Order: sequence, then C-alpha cells, then structure tokens
Amino acid sequence: MRATFTLGRIAGIRVGVHWSVVLIFGIILVGLAQGQLPDSDPGRPRALYWAAGLVAALVFFVSLLAHELAHAVVARRNGVDVEDLVLWLLGGVARLKSEASSPGAELRIAGIGPLVSLVLGGLFALGTWLLHHASAPELVVQVMGWLAGINLLLAVFNSLPAAPLDGGRLLRALLWWRTGDRLRATAGATAAGRALGWLLIVLGFVWFLRGGGFSGLWLALIGWFLIGAATAESRQAQLRGVLSGVPVRNAMTPDPVVVPASLDVAHLLDNPLYRHSAFPVLGGNGEPVGLVTLRGARHVRPDHGGTVTVGEVMVPLAELVVVGPDDSLADLLPRMSPGPEHRVLVTEEGRLVGILSLSDISRTVRYLAETTPRARQGP
Repeated sequence: MRATFTLGRIAGIRVGVHWSVVLIFGIILVGLAQGQLPDSDPGRPRALYWAAGLVAALVFFVSLLAHELAHAVVARRNGVDVEDLVLWLLGGVARLKSEASSPGAELRIAGIGPLVSLVLGGLFALGTWLLHHASAPELVVQVMGWLAGINLLLAVFNSLPAAPLDGGRLLRALLWWRTGDRLRATAGATAAGRALGWLLIVLGFVWFLRGGGFSGLWLALIGWFLIGAATAESRQAQLRGVLSGVPVRNAMTPDPVVVPASLDVAHLLDNPLYRHSAFPVLGGNGEPVGLVTLRGARHVRPDHGGTVTVGEVMVPLAELVVVGPDDSLADLLPRMSPGPEHRVLVTEEGRLVGILSLSDISRTVRYLAETTPRARQGP
C-alpha cells in the first residue's frame, strides 16, 4: 500500500495517507453531521453538528495513527526497522524494512495494533459512561460513544484472520510456527484475505439488492480493497521467495553516471550524457548526497536554469533508501516504490557503488526464472 501524500514524520518514521482515508473521512463526517448526531440530539444549530462530526473524524484519524504507531514501536523492539506508516481504508500499514525474525516476533508486532484499538475503545466507552452520569451535553456523549464503537469495531475487524489485516499477520505467525515455512504461511494468509474479500463483496451486493442501499455497496467496496491488497501481498511474497538469498550487488547497476551537486540545472538538461531519468548526486568530497531526476530539474524555469544548482533540486539522501551491496534483495523489495525519484542508492564504506530500480528487480527475476529450470535440467 503506497501513500498518496505524506503528513510528516513521528519519531523518525514517515507517515503517509492513502487516498481511501480521505474517502472514509468524508463519509464519516457527512454521516455524523447529517445523520447520526441530528437524529440522536435534535434541535441544535447545523454548524454545531458539522463541528462535532469534524472533531469525531479527526480523533478517529488519530486513533488509526496510534494503532499503527504501536506496530512500529513493537517492531523496533523486536529488531525490525520501520520504513513508513500508511493509513488507508482498513486502518493502516506499517511498511517494515525486513521480516520478523520469528513467529513469536510476528505475533507480537501484529497483535499490538488490535490491542491498542481495543484499549482505546474501552477508554472511550468509559468516558461515555462518565459523561452521561455527569449530565454532559448529549452531543458530546454521542460523539464519545461513537468513538468507542468505531475503535472496538476496528479492533474486531482487524483481528479477522485474513491478510493484509492484523489478524492475517496473526494467522501467518501461526502457520509459520506450525510449518516452519514463512512463504507457505504468507500464501495461506493472503488466500484467506482474498476469500474474505469475495465474501464481503457477495454479502454487500445481496444487502444492496434487498434494500440495504449504500451500506451494501460500502461493504462490497471494503471487500474489493481487501482482495487487491491481499493479491499484492501474495505477489510480493512470491517475488521475495524467488529473490531469497540474492544480494543487492547481483541486481544493481554498478558505477552509475553521477552528477555533481554544484552543477547548474541548465547544464544537466543540455548535456547529452545525462539522458537517464535519475542520477545520483555527489558532494564536493565525492560522497553521495542525493538523487536528481530530469523531471524535477525541468520544473526549474528556463531563465533560472543557469543559476539553480542540482543540489537545490535533488531529493536529499535522508529521503532515499540507501543499502549496501551485500544486503538482501528480498528484504529490500518492500521498501521500493515505482518512479525515478525512488531509485535506491548502493553504497560501501560511504562510497557510491551502484543504483537500483524496480526494473532492475524485474530483470533479475526474469533471469532467475530462466536459469533455474536449466540448472534443474542439467547440461
């Protein structure tokens, strides 16, 4: 699951949002402001319902973030670094830089998310009870009660044993523990995810045809997202199986064409040497400092190209994925994204030795697929 836009960083972890969160945010806001809140506490000004709905949607958004941050914290404590967090329709995804080292670590990382949502739901439920007995305004009680219910629902739904939900991770940990095969465990969890997705689609359409209206279509939409996410996870797991044991140096482009940070953008665009889509950028001492794309350079106004340097338009090194040549290609795969600005720099002892893109991964996979059958057949 890739982020549509980035919110920033929390504890050094990049937090992104998938467009589906905007969709559910709008649905929650309209549903509360136009339906549930006026029905439960009529006679208030319309602006007050919208304000209360906005607060509820924002607090729910923070609850999702707390759910995912819990995954990240426990992952770090189990020796797994986190690349970023992406909030989406079904909660969120913590993109890890490597796999959990054992079924037990996988169990702890996956289980903490629903547990946090369950605790939040319980706290909001307690707050609802206290506010009700303190004769607080009914609108406040209703918002607190809704937050309790939605967090409890999030905990229960995410615990369903189907990837990419947290319950799917728990199922994978169990299958991994029983079979000793992480790839087979992933296949089982993603198959369960697709099955659940199709079940939700069928139930959604049946509900719609029986007069359920938008609720049925909403259930089908969740099923469609679930199928897509589970299928993508299954494909990535298969790729990781193919690439298992392959180091980065076997797929990277060695000694790539580089650009000095002091070079002006006009020279970069006019020089026929620079005709790839992206280039590593080197500082004054020859150390890698970033990555420049031709697309980014073309955003500079032509009359400013002679005064703006590559260092001013590059993607800085801190925002790039940087690995060593002997790192595992399979572990790197989940951290890669399409687009020239997401090239991976390969360094050794602070010196640039290569660059890697998804097309390099595809070429390596094709090569392995072609050579493995030959090796089995023999001469």
